[in-house]
Amino acid sequence: MRFLSVLLTIVFFSTSSMAANVVKIGALVSITGPTAFLGVPEENTLKMLVSDINKAGGVNGKKIKLIVYDTKGKPSSGVILARKLIYTDRVSAIVGPTRSGTTLAIIPLIQRARIPLISMASSYKITTPVKKWVFKTAPSDSLAVERLYSYMRDNKMSNVALLSASTGFGDSGREELKKLSSKYGINIVADEVFGPKDTNMIPQLVKIKNTKGVQAIICWGTNPGPASVAKNAKELGIKLPIFMSHGVASKKFIQLARDAAENIMLPAGKLMVANQLPNNDPQKKVLLKYKKEYESKFGSVSTFGGHAYDAINIIKLALQNGATNKKSLRKEIEQTKNFVGITGIFNYSKNDHAGLDPSDFSIIKIVNGDWKLLSY
Repeated sequence: MRFLSVLLTIVFFSTSSMAANVVKIGALVSITGPTAFLGVPEENTLKMLVSDINKAGGVNGKKIKLIVYDTKGKPSSGVILARKLIYTDRVSAIVGPTRSGTTLAIIPLIQRARIPLISMASSYKITTPVKKWVFKTAPSDSLAVERLYSYMRDNKMSNVALLSASTGFGDSGREELKKLSSKYGINIVADEVFGPKDTNMIPQLVKIKNTKGVQAIICWGTNPGPASVAKNAKELGIKLPIFMSHGVASKKFIQLARDAAENIMLPAGKLMVANQLPNNDPQKKVLLKYKKEYESKFGSVSTFGGHAYDAINIIKLALQNGATNKKSLRKEIEQTKNFVGITGIFNYSKNDHAGLDPSDFSIIKIVNGDWKLLSY
């Protein structure tokens, strides 16, 4: 009996010690479903980086245990799985979700549970107004819009037609495109919408084609819809400049749109054109290192994996700075300054949980099936 008691004591202390040397981080990712092209590079990146961290001895002697769940891009699944991470798995922080709509659905739960969340989605609504426990690494659509509009203004394009997806990402982008237009002298002369599962946007494009004075088309959405827009525009012989959102900044868009992707422009992070950046760019070395490691393991890199890179490294930095629980993790994340990441250079504060600005975007163009830096 005494031997059993001693044995149980040893097991208890051994288990407690192991628990004390592990930090559990949860991740909600769209690994399957229509936005798997976003979530797969995120999952790949998270697993790759956590493996690297643990092989190097962890953070302050603690290994990271990564728990990843597939939301399939569904808000309802995101809520269920977020509860599981918080109350069953007892994670210290959550990375994700991938999509804006799923992130917005879990925010009330995150706030009640008081657990740090670093979303990989882009809607400005995620961090505006500021929510105490919610941060993000994907650039806000408002920043992408500002960078795009400044480029259009500089190139004397003022009359534009909008074509946006009726999704959380598309609606948020459309709202920003309309709100910021007057600031940059942009006139919206047509405003069309397509459904998240639509594959034929010819009716909307015909309306745009027949609208007088249109100088450019802006399509705001994530694949596969924008690829259909590109193909339909080519079928109709539309010669207007077409701009897409940062939501298509992966080779998947080029694969889907094929030759219709040629000459399409978009605001995007610098990762896609890392080797074209000047050598004095503070991100270039980080970008090229991540790109090389990712592509050696998984194939073509995408900006969406970069959102995961930034999230896990910001958590790593918070742990290095002494965070030991959810409360101190949140505090350290909020104090992140001049973190050189893949998406940009992050500066969080009490009043800014997005941490980026329009200068973190470049304007890129698809030329010969690849990315070309147009405006730095």
